[in-house]
Amino acid sequence: MQMLAIDLAKQSFHVHGVDADGQVISRRVGRSKLLTLVASFAPKVIAMEACATAHHWARGFLAAGHEVRLINPRFVKPFVRGSKNDAVDAEAIFDAASRPTMRFVPVKSTEQQDLQSLHRVRDRLVSQRTNLINHTRGLLAEYGLIFPKGAARFPGRVRAELSESALSAMAQATFAALLDELDALETRIERLEEQLRAICREDVVCRRLMTLPGVGPVVATALKASVGDARQFHSGRELAAWIGLVPRQYSTGGKPQLGGVGRRANHYLRRQLVHGARAVALRLATKTDPRSRWFQAVIDRRGFNKGIVAMANKTARIAWAMLQRQEDYVRA
Repeated sequence: MQMLAIDLAKQSFHVHGVDADGQVISRRVGRSKLLTLVASFAPKVIAMEACATAHHWARGFLAAGHEVRLINPRFVKPFVRGSKNDAVDAEAIFDAASRPTMRFVPVKSTEQQDLQSLHRVRDRLVSQRTNLINHTRGLLAEYGLIFPKGAARFPGRVRAELSESALSAMAQATFAALLDELDALETRIERLEEQLRAICREDVVCRRLMTLPGVGPVVATALKASVGDARQFHSGRELAAWIGLVPRQYSTGGKPQLGGVGRRANHYLRRQLVHGARAVALRLATKTDPRSRWFQAVIDRRGFNKGIVAMANKTARIAWAMLQRQEDYVRA
């Protein structure tokens, strides 16, 4: 068999393929029997949607000698014919993977998934910290205690204000418990960030990326986890577009129309690169190198926010070149 498409799930899978006689094979199989069924068909290519557990199965099929094609689910959807069910989905994956111009998702290694899991845990904790600070700030406002935005000095300011306030013992205890919870979150976040810094000290790719202004341990490890081998992208422009740092395009009749950055993006990586560009902007006044002068010119011409996105775009493109050539960043 040339190709077998698999619609993945937790326990129940559906396979679709065409045998040597041209007969369509469409079959449901349980999790425990999937590998046996695939081995019996011996397909050259296995196609799947890039969804939950896809990379786990892909690594196993690659080890067994099959070629694996992972497809973004939004590229599969146009091939769905009729009402949606597992059999129709598997057939749509088969049709999409057969297209000669289809773009496929690279299979992530175990190391990349380890890093990605670490980032997802950190991102959840940072979100919880923000929610807790906003919740605490809102409760304090009910007592007439107003605090500025920002996480860095918030616990110290609240403790100093509470020690001098006339709040009841119950309110004091409530806010003390909230601050203790915030301290625990800060400790967990710092532990994860120290782990990321340790990874950067040992990993040559991350150390190379960190020579680029606007790239620290978080951005470097996020790039390594998400991008992996830079050769999967033909240019830095293609990487920047994949991250989502290019404008939306709606062009027809030879008339190009460009908008803001779109929703089709690696949102986490884009957010981290934008944060890195903001950090570069804070030190822009003291820099006179060509890259900083270009950055300042973009901000003056297009505004601060568009300048930040432009710098994040340039950072992504330079990072691709560094990974492709295996070179450190050299300041002009």
